[in-house]
Amino acid sequence: MVPVILSGGSGSRMWPLSRKDFPKQFLSLVSDHTLLQDTVLRLPQGAAESPIFICSEDHRFIVKDQLADIHCKARSVLLEPIGRNTAPAVALAALELESMGLGDELMLVLPADHVIRDKNKFHRALEAAEQQAKAGKLVLFGIEPTGPETGYGYVKSGEALNHGSFEVDRFVEKPDARTAIGYLKSGGYYWNSGMFLFKVSTVLKELQTHTPDIIEHCQEAINTKFKDLDFYKIDEYVFSRCPDISIDYAVMEKTQDAVIVPLNAGWNDVGSWSALWEERNDIRDDAGNVYQGDVIGEHNIDCLVKSSHRLVNVNGLKDTIVIETKDAVMVSHRDYVQDIKQVVDQLKNESRNEGSRHTKSYKPWGSNDSIDNGNRYKVEKLTINPGESLSLHRHYHRAEHWIVVKGSAVVTVDANSFVMTENQSTFIPPATYHRLANNGQIPLELIEIQTGSYLGDNDIERVEDHYGRTTTEMQEARLLQPTQFFQAVK
Repeated sequence: MVPVILSGGSGSRMWPLSRKDFPKQFLSLVSDHTLLQDTVLRLPQGAAESPIFICSEDHRFIVKDQLADIHCKARSVLLEPIGRNTAPAVALAALELESMGLGDELMLVLPADHVIRDKNKFHRALEAAEQQAKAGKLVLFGIEPTGPETGYGYVKSGEALNHGSFEVDRFVEKPDARTAIGYLKSGGYYWNSGMFLFKVSTVLKELQTHTPDIIEHCQEAINTKFKDLDFYKIDEYVFSRCPDISIDYAVMEKTQDAVIVPLNAGWNDVGSWSALWEERNDIRDDAGNVYQGDVIGEHNIDCLVKSSHRLVNVNGLKDTIVIETKDAVMVSHRDYVQDIKQVVDQLKNESRNEGSRHTKSYKPWGSNDSIDNGNRYKVEKLTINPGESLSLHRHYHRAEHWIVVKGSAVVTVDANSFVMTENQSTFIPPATYHRLANNGQIPLELIEIQTGSYLGDNDIERVEDHYGRTTTEMQEARLLQPTQFFQAVK
């Protein structure tokens, strides 16, 4: 059983903590691990050894870091250049497995942003689903409803099969409240979880039958993919020709072999802040409040208050959500949290960074976090992972001041190289080639102060780009002493 973990999506309904550049699957919301990490950690022993991940190019270094934290080695990480929904993502993974000679294996499709509280019940459901999938069925995990939810699609069960499973009678779109209540009263309806199990060969055959254009374009995408560091990049032009369609519409609603395996294991897709409040009954106080982070509250009832960077005080509130981040604060009644998506759309229309980007961004070498900026200056905290290095580069319009806070840095300035340790600093004049490297065993943390007439990210000239060197050639050249290095790149 090969897990295929789908890590796309923007999670805009959980703004301001979840944003386009750091959506909810990478957040720690219900445990000490992120939702992505929990998705891996709940897998049965053996299945978690080498999953396939499908994620956006923008998130590749976040995925890499979070998998490293839990010692998970991916079988393959495929980078979607643009989002095309779940059917093309499943097709990519299935064709990738087929190219590895694993066409007869089972693939377990899991979104990376769901919560499943009872791991043992989840494993038992997998065992039941495994029997059906081996027989050529396409298994959908149906969640036993706990209320008349209008935010999920429903699946009506048909004839009972062995191993506690059912034939699929029909799929139902998201209902209104009255219809949802009727579903609960009549019984036999399940929420569509978006989790599936089927043979690689089975789903490829069904895709070829019902949506052959997806197979055509995804096959070309797999044939033309290329490796970049630890990832496989997919050609944007090829992949953009795939229809934007879910695996439900593309296959599950059309096949004659769909099967439901009921799942009652504390599932939640954590699709809104109100859903998180409901999920965190494990830490609610006697008044129904969930406080996370540095929060002081008095006389509040049924509130969720989450602080990420500073002290938050709330008093006398009821049914209220308060989410604090470094650059934005969101306050909403619990009944109106679905309107947050409209706020994100407004921020996007106004080209405001708060709608899509956090102050912290992830790089191949680590991360940088904005501290402050103003007229002719910018202050950032850089974190460089052990064994990593920035490329040799220069800026024409700005100077940089580096102050080491933690660890030791190997600094290259033109043809000179030296080591800086904690509390030491250096100055990089404009138009000077420079580079930072961390040859130590712990993360290197330093403060970078930029000053100058123009501080845009595009004011950069990398030696690799300027001299047309390959990544491998540059890595070999970096092993040389500074004088030899400059001779090599010339």
